[in-house]
Amino acid sequence: MFSVTVRDHMMIAHSFRGEVFGPAQRLHGATFVVDATFRRPDLDADGIVVDIGLATEQLRAVLGELTYRNLDDEAAFAGVNTTTEVLARTVADRLVERVHAGELGAGARDLTGITVTLHESHIAWASYERSL
Repeated sequence: MFSVTVRDHMMIAHSFRGEVFGPAQRLHGATFVVDATFRRPDLDADGIVVDIGLATEQLRAVLGELTYRNLDDEAAFAGVNTTTEVLARTVADRLVERVHAGELGAGARDLTGITVTLHESHIAWASYERSL
């Protein structure tokens, strides 16, 4: 299995519901380093997994829909705790939509999976992996 990973970051504000979150129940900010890994069993005719430039551009576009926003105010997250895990799934799902729409190029049609990892800090991160 081959893979290519691109990286960007996002800064959001949010709060959580539930005693398990302690002081994070209050509005707070978070900065995430975001890795998106694209997988396929074989390289395309050009010898690549995916066009790195297009992958980087599309990750930036997906994160641009979230960054500098209070996610508590976003309709897409109404009633949802926007945990690191939930945000990793959201980014992965939105990237898959862009793959299917052709926004990562024709070669991306043979991708078999995407993993998105959100790094909360140098010691804590969460990932979501899905098939295409």
